[in-house]
Amino acid sequence: MTLSTLRDLASELRADLLPARIVLVLSVGFTSGLGLLIAQIAFGSFIFSGPLASYSSQGVGLILFGNFAVCLIIALASGYRGVIAGLSPALVIVMALFGSSISISAEGDTLFVTTVVVLMISAVATGVCCFMIGRFGLVNLVRFIPYPVAGGFVAGIGAVVCPAALSLMGAELKWWMIPALIEPPVLWKWSPGVVYGIALYFAMKRWGNPLILPVSVVLACVAYHFALASLGISADEARAEGLLLTSTADGSLWPALLPADLVHVDWSLMATQVPHMLTLILVAFICVVMNVAGLELAANQELDWDREFRVTGVASVVAGLGGGTVATIVVPASLRSKLFGAATRLTGVVAAFVIGVALFMGDGMLEFVPAPLVGGILIFAGLGMLDQGLVTSYRQLPWSEYGIILLIFFVIIYFGLFEGVAVGMVATLVFFAVRLSRVDPIESQFTARERVSNKTRSVPDRAILLEEGERVQAYRLRGYLFFGSVSPLADHLRQSLSGTSRPTCLLLDFNAVSGFDFSAVSVLGRFLQTANAAGVRVALSALSEGLRIGLGRSLPPSVYDELLVEPDVDGALERCEDIVIEAWNTDVDMADERRASLLDHAADDLEHYLEWQMEFENLIEELQGYLSPHEYSSGETITGSDASQEDLQLLLSGRASGYDSAGARLFQFGPGDAIWPAGAPDQRAASVVADESCRTMVLTPVTRDWLEEHEERLALKLYRYILGGRLQAVPEGRQLKADSQNQEEDQ
Repeated sequence: MTLSTLRDLASELRADLLPARIVLVLSVGFTSGLGLLIAQIAFGSFIFSGPLASYSSQGVGLILFGNFAVCLIIALASGYRGVIAGLSPALVIVMALFGSSISISAEGDTLFVTTVVVLMISAVATGVCCFMIGRFGLVNLVRFIPYPVAGGFVAGIGAVVCPAALSLMGAELKWWMIPALIEPPVLWKWSPGVVYGIALYFAMKRWGNPLILPVSVVLACVAYHFALASLGISADEARAEGLLLTSTADGSLWPALLPADLVHVDWSLMATQVPHMLTLILVAFICVVMNVAGLELAANQELDWDREFRVTGVASVVAGLGGGTVATIVVPASLRSKLFGAATRLTGVVAAFVIGVALFMGDGMLEFVPAPLVGGILIFAGLGMLDQGLVTSYRQLPWSEYGIILLIFFVIIYFGLFEGVAVGMVATLVFFAVRLSRVDPIESQFTARERVSNKTRSVPDRAILLEEGERVQAYRLRGYLFFGSVSPLADHLRQSLSGTSRPTCLLLDFNAVSGFDFSAVSVLGRFLQTANAAGVRVALSALSEGLRIGLGRSLPPSVYDELLVEPDVDGALERCEDIVIEAWNTDVDMADERRASLLDHAADDLEHYLEWQMEFENLIEELQGYLSPHEYSSGETITGSDASQEDLQLLLSGRASGYDSAGARLFQFGPGDAIWPAGAPDQRAASVVADESCRTMVLTPVTRDWLEEHEERLALKLYRYILGGRLQAVPEGRQLKADSQNQEEDQ
């Protein structure tokens, strides 16, 4: 963080301290911090329960410190002002696995210290990974998690949290233990927490007021202690029965671990926790992505994902090094800051300091917290996740995708979190592949009668294409070509090679193809060999470098050398037209009556063309004294950035092509055409380049102005010729398409 950034941050915080805003900021920040504090105590008590119950206070201290550090750093550095960060219930479930698995082989201080070190290393590793992802712009690798996977993940976590909450309150949710759950001693342990959690869930769902959680906690604590007093149960007796939390620390919640305690670490057990640590990192990624995306959507504000990952990474590393754990953005609390007009960095800072004050007050406050209250908070969180993952998704998704959510939900319940996410990803990929295979990879198709290249052709050649254009069949492909879509495509193309309408040339345009896999290359390669064996030439346009190399490796050299590879569809179409015209001219079996019919069809066009050429020659003769000759060699620019920008030129001989700024050919000029300056209303090309040696007659702007003033008749004749001639010759494809449509209407 630079010095200027620190100054800007200090300036923001000073502005937030103005009397007009300070009361609102403090109230919203305090409410968010109090809600976080209650939830984090519940989460810490759950993580450090069971075999770790004798270290629950120290565990709560670690969770609170991690939440304090993460909330403070993210509040100061995030791109969203008013952000609140805390521990996600999904992360709580994974963290609880560490203690339960390590307790199989360790106990006492070894169990506690080893578990804490594993949590610290996981937090640092997660932070480093998040920071590197944001630092090198790799967010797109993890941000696009399929919605069914995210929904199933949330629902599965909710399903795990609720039974875990009952277990924390001394009630094991197993069918053979159901009769024992309704016995009075056990019933009084778990029923208040379940009732409170369900009531809190529906109250928040109905009203959504942020004060409901802290106020209800205070009222529940008072009511619970009043009930204990009415029943004559002292605080010590209640703690002995597990009705109240018990302090396990010596007054201080943090630090819970000192450097001298590292001698108790069992490093061999650490190695066995690597799978759980990787699972925690994966779940943390999912939580960060879901929370950032959720906040972006809820707040209708675009966030810098790279920045959010970097900030989360730094915060997690600091929390881990201090003995805390990883945490992420809390969407409801962060959104609350904006809704109440307290979207400032100071709001998050106040929330962090509420947790910090509780952290350094000591563990005495924990002894007043009812155990059912902690379980109720977990019930509330679990019900919210079940609602979001199952109920909301049911209303939004089709059955096919909702089925994936149910699959992940049940796999997480019966097998585990990592297995559920893995199965969900596989199911989603299969579902995606099936749906993608149903998308037709052929965007459009045409023949050389329906569309022609931008090359200027003679009247006989145009007549040949009009007659034989069906011999060129072109396909514009689209999307991603993979094993599911390329086989139906190859079958369709293979069918076009059979029958009396077999093409002379086949054109495949890959301009709209976004990618391909090896199966696509293999199947296309086999089809190209089939087409080559059938004597059909194949033209490929806009071929990517990867696909070109792949075909070169999969095809025999004799087949690959026969391919017509062009950078764009216009060039490929021109090559196909040349093949059809050449085949027509060299076909010795062509019947005389067909040639005569073709000549009759072209007679009118040929007569008009000759009249147009005569008109051009007469015009040149009349303008002889006003024009100056110019010659261009092949490849030389006639008009454009490298040549004249003002002269009007009349082409006497040769061919020249007009190109747009991207280098695509728009049309081709032939003898008798007028080449306007680049940028003129009638000139769409950014440049005109000679395709072969060209001779032109140049009319300068000065001479053109003089003609308009002194030789008005001759100037009008020139402009009338240019406008009439362009309709006949530039671009030729436009006129040919009109002829084709007229012929079809006559038929």
